[in-house]
Amino acid sequence: MIRAAKTSLLMLSIFISASALAEFIPKDSRVPGGVAVISLPQKGDAPPHVFFQENRVYTAKKNGEWFALVGLPLSLKEGQYQAYWRTKEGDKPFPIQVKHKAYQEQRLTVKKKHVNPDPKQLERIRKETPVIRGAMDTFKPVVYEQSSLIQPTEGRISSSFGLRRVFNGQPRRPHSGMDIAAPTGTPVLSALNGKIAAIGDYYFNGKTVIIDHGQGLTMLYCHLSRTENLKVGDQVTAGQQIGDVGATGRVTGPHLHWTVTLNKARVDPALFLDH
Repeated sequence: MIRAAKTSLLMLSIFISASALAEFIPKDSRVPGGVAVISLPQKGDAPPHVFFQENRVYTAKKNGEWFALVGLPLSLKEGQYQAYWRTKEGDKPFPIQVKHKAYQEQRLTVKKKHVNPDPKQLERIRKETPVIRGAMDTFKPVVYEQSSLIQPTEGRISSSFGLRRVFNGQPRRPHSGMDIAAPTGTPVLSALNGKIAAIGDYYFNGKTVIIDHGQGLTMLYCHLSRTENLKVGDQVTAGQQIGDVGATGRVTGPHLHWTVTLNKARVDPALFLDH
């Protein structure tokens, strides 16, 4: 079981049970879509500068020890890769052996317009895509004080990360997040402290909130029925309500789609939860 939340967190999200909290440092899983958790012999309080495939990596200190959280893209092939810790003495390599993982296939039936958009809809998608990716694939050297990570809503995990998705018989990109099925109107909370990076109603994602948690860690919450009165740049705290579960965008029913990004790589949110 996961440790009970502090009283202040419970006041923010009283419907969250003890099983909805997890330690912020994720499980180490060196597969495509996983996270390599690397211990660093860094001294002092300044965050280490670690890079993977030319992207700066999230670092965190826990119990006096520094860790680098390296997001491993789903596109990686099995083999050995290198993360680099930049020091005054030069770049120090940390090898990462990535193992193969076979993700399952999921077949879904959705509205035709969400598989074969018309020209007007395609134009909308072209305008929205840079906004969404720009908010998710960013690195800001901001360090937010974090403790535990809060599961953003209560419900059943209806679709796992990495599934090879087939919509109306047509293959599409693998599933980039975790789907949590819950009734429309179920509160959705920010998993960590951070700042609103984007908020809007998008063609595929529906009503969406993207939160920047600093150092290349961002989270997307979408298909919401509504969002709170928030705007880009607003600070949010772990457990703060940001909207409600819904069925907007490309969906088969009400649920929260939750995407976690580290150093521009979509990674499995389950690694952050203790189920």
